[in-house]
Amino acid sequence: MGHIQRWFITVYHLGVKELSSVLADKVLLVFIIYCFSLSVYTVATGVKTDVEGARVAVVDGDGSALSRRIRDVLLAPQFKTPELIDRSQVDRAMDEGKYAFVLDLPPRLESDLREGRHPTIQLNIDATAMTMAGLGSAYIQTIINAEVAEALSPQAVDTAPVSLVTRTYFNPNLEGMWFQAVMAVIQYITIMSILLVGAAVIREREHGTIEHLLVMPLGASEIAAAKIWANGLVILVATGLSLHFVVRLWLGVPIEGSIPLFLACVALYLFATMSLGILLATVTRSMPQFSLVGIPVFLVLNMLSGATSPLESMPPLLQWLVQVSPTMHFVQLAQAILYRGAGLAIIWPQLLVLAGLGAVFLAIALPQFRAMLARSQ
Repeated sequence: MGHIQRWFITVYHLGVKELSSVLADKVLLVFIIYCFSLSVYTVATGVKTDVEGARVAVVDGDGSALSRRIRDVLLAPQFKTPELIDRSQVDRAMDEGKYAFVLDLPPRLESDLREGRHPTIQLNIDATAMTMAGLGSAYIQTIINAEVAEALSPQAVDTAPVSLVTRTYFNPNLEGMWFQAVMAVIQYITIMSILLVGAAVIREREHGTIEHLLVMPLGASEIAAAKIWANGLVILVATGLSLHFVVRLWLGVPIEGSIPLFLACVALYLFATMSLGILLATVTRSMPQFSLVGIPVFLVLNMLSGATSPLESMPPLLQWLVQVSPTMHFVQLAQAILYRGAGLAIIWPQLLVLAGLGAVFLAIALPQFRAMLARSQ
């Protein structure tokens, strides 16, 4: 019992020393504050995946009530107020990039539809903005189909045997910013946890201060554990402040679940990623080498986490391989807590996997860390 108690006391004091060195590095502190504040805001608001404010022009060759109705339902915020132009102006306007969409309604549109014919409506799209082009064309097609169906047979809406009612849970307006804000915080948790603890190990080695530790009766596990809890505490505090002040108050994103539960999950996730960071620091000799190795690792963890693309869309073999990624499991439990208000009864499988992966990474990193300390003696 005395040995275990001494181990914890030693880890505590080493961690305080590590924490003081992090807090004394003003450039690093400014970088952490920027990542979890302005950068989260920029990522959430600067990258638009929704159609918003698209410029639309309409060539109304029919001039009927139906064509006016179609024109009037192209509303904000998805579209700007449609402009009426002549058919002869379409090519020049599209070449100049003046409009994202030009809707060409043919003559006799309403009368042909009422007589059972199938007129063709042309939609010209500026596809240089690919996301807006794909989503916007789908929106316009849905709007036209709905308006035509209602205008030609308004009674069909009330007499249809089946009525489809869509309810969107957790994000009723399908606002992409809500998703991107939380995912940005998760991304910075991952990259900063790997970067901070790896930089701490390399900084000790490059500055020669690791020799001071080696003359003390300290083990590799004590040094590694101290660096993990000290740097992890910094990221944990930054995460909590970012969620409350940036995501919830500044961006106005509602958080459904328990933030204390989420922060407890973050602490467990940091144990896994920082163990990985120590492992990377032991196989590199300088900070530039660590950066060259760490950046691809972070990119792979992020791209295969399910945050940017659904896990189900990946090849079956890749879906099986990413089970060893702590980021994938953390993204799943983070979305469950923050978006859907899930509790411990739902997320406990991911917590067990994170704990297991963290133990495996630390078990692999510690022998490498001991070998690095032995070479420094």
